[in-house]
Amino acid sequence: MTLVSKIERLCAGGLGILKPEGQTTGMYKRPVSGAVHVQKNGIVGDQHADTRVHGGPEKAVHHYPAEHYSKLAARFTHCADECVPGSLGENISAYDLTEKTVFIGDIYLLGTSILQVSQPRTPCWKINHRFDTEHMSLFIARERITGWYYRVIQPGLIQEGDLIHLLDRATHRFSIDEFWNIQLQHRPNIDDLLDLQATRGLNEEWKRRLAERAKWLQKQG
Repeated sequence: MTLVSKIERLCAGGLGILKPEGQTTGMYKRPVSGAVHVQKNGIVGDQHADTRVHGGPEKAVHHYPAEHYSKLAARFTHCADECVPGSLGENISAYDLTEKTVFIGDIYLLGTSILQVSQPRTPCWKINHRFDTEHMSLFIARERITGWYYRVIQPGLIQEGDLIHLLDRATHRFSIDEFWNIQLQHRPNIDDLLDLQATRGLNEEWKRRLAERAKWLQKQG
């Protein structure tokens, strides 16, 4: 097994209110000290405001690379002080794991839990409201610095400082970065879409969406 990284910050909970319209969000997560239980639906005690699009078995744990915050702070200087690990609502913040080195279907050991990369995070407008700025979510998407979600293969305990080991890799082609490289193209190659759709470990909803897009492109000739 290869040592990949370690958990620099572990966060959970954190419902809060977004200005100026008062929507509820689960992005205001708080650092957790000590071990926490990770179960099928995520960290025990974690909170999500809109369970239609956040949380659940396919988005049980959110991981965001800690090194991206310097890029966000440099681009959005007026809120640079707020661009710190944990502020995008992630559960796990770590260095040396990025969208270019993490692949769809990767399986990792964290503490006594085993997690599998199921899909990238899709940044939404709530990020802009959270930091009181325009276009941050678009910047995150265009730069392909979105982070990713895990599903839980084996429940267990994790805590800050735990090592992160890669146990298995389903593909050496489709990193999170390459996923977005294909998905964000106006007319992606159909074979690329179908190969990505067939990747072991990818969330079933994304499999459906990619297959439908490939089918639509095939009809266009």
